[in-house]
Amino acid sequence: MLIAAQPMSAALFDFGLTLFHCGRALAATGRGPFYYLPKLESHDEARFWNDVFLFAQDRTGLEPGTIKATVLIETLPAAFQMDEIVWQLKDHIAGLNCGRWDYIFSYIKTLRNHGAYVLPDRAQVTMDRAFLATYAARLVKVCHRRGIHAMGGMSAAIPVKDNPAANEAAFARVRADKEREVGMGHDGTWVAHPDLVPVAREVFDAEMPLANQIRKQRQEWRIEPAMLLKPHEGRITEAGVKTNISVAIEYLANWLSGRGAVPIHNLMEDAATAEISRAQLWQWRRHGATVELSDGDTTRLTAEWLGALIQQEIVAILTRLGPGGFHRGHYASAARIVHEAVTAEVLPDFITAPAYDVLNALD
Repeated sequence: MLIAAQPMSAALFDFGLTLFHCGRALAATGRGPFYYLPKLESHDEARFWNDVFLFAQDRTGLEPGTIKATVLIETLPAAFQMDEIVWQLKDHIAGLNCGRWDYIFSYIKTLRNHGAYVLPDRAQVTMDRAFLATYAARLVKVCHRRGIHAMGGMSAAIPVKDNPAANEAAFARVRADKEREVGMGHDGTWVAHPDLVPVAREVFDAEMPLANQIRKQRQEWRIEPAMLLKPHEGRITEAGVKTNISVAIEYLANWLSGRGAVPIHNLMEDAATAEISRAQLWQWRRHGATVELSDGDTTRLTAEWLGALIQQEIVAILTRLGPGGFHRGHYASAARIVHEAVTAEVLPDFITAPAYDVLNALD
């Protein structure tokens, strides 16, 4: 959609269309209109959206405050401004949501040039430790102090067909994740697959007999700003490097084929997890991280070694899919984009930006 020959904001375009066509009908039945506000980095953006909501309600004849919004706290700057974001949206705010994957990506991107904040293998960057645990605790504390909902995040584990042991392990991981969330005071949560809804519901129904836990205040310890920056401790391994390469290329190839969420290695991956994978590779190369090899030795991650490992992944994909499947699946473009991103002098803001150029060429 062009206005004065310039493409307009997709967010405003989508919001305007949904509110115009559905807003009054949803309000009449008490089912909305409800919105998520993702990727906010400051209370200034929250104030902008509050102004948009007020303007839209006035133009459509809705009472002020009819629109309700949940803000995803999925950028590092926003974690320091939760109270201010809630204040700016005070007439429309329904809650805050932990967007854990985008948040990890934002942490790496924001602190990319500081060697003290290099993270270990992605599998070791878990919600129960370091900056992620503090971020989740602060979100619950702020939300309940302000009388709004604190929503948990999405566990990436998904059901595994034809492998009972792996399937049981996946369900156990989701259960443990939801038990952690409800225990710390979250009022609801996300899952990556419909079959996991009963697991989450069972955990929350058992531990949260009321509609929410807003009355459960978190005041037992003070959250210092520095705690929101504390990096996870752990190992960077050859297996972790290879997994990041595999996930980044596989996801991006699927993205170029029109898929938004993709099961890879029994986890649900999306653009944010692909961003984590390539950002970690860039971070490790940029700071010459020491990588533990499978034979017990160690080496530093270099651009040359990354290039060799990406080439190995290309060969593995070719072997698995054959030349036809490889080219139909856009793996060559995906591998090129990933290689350029992880070896760039400056970390690219979003890997989907160059991918859109490829996508537009395909159209």
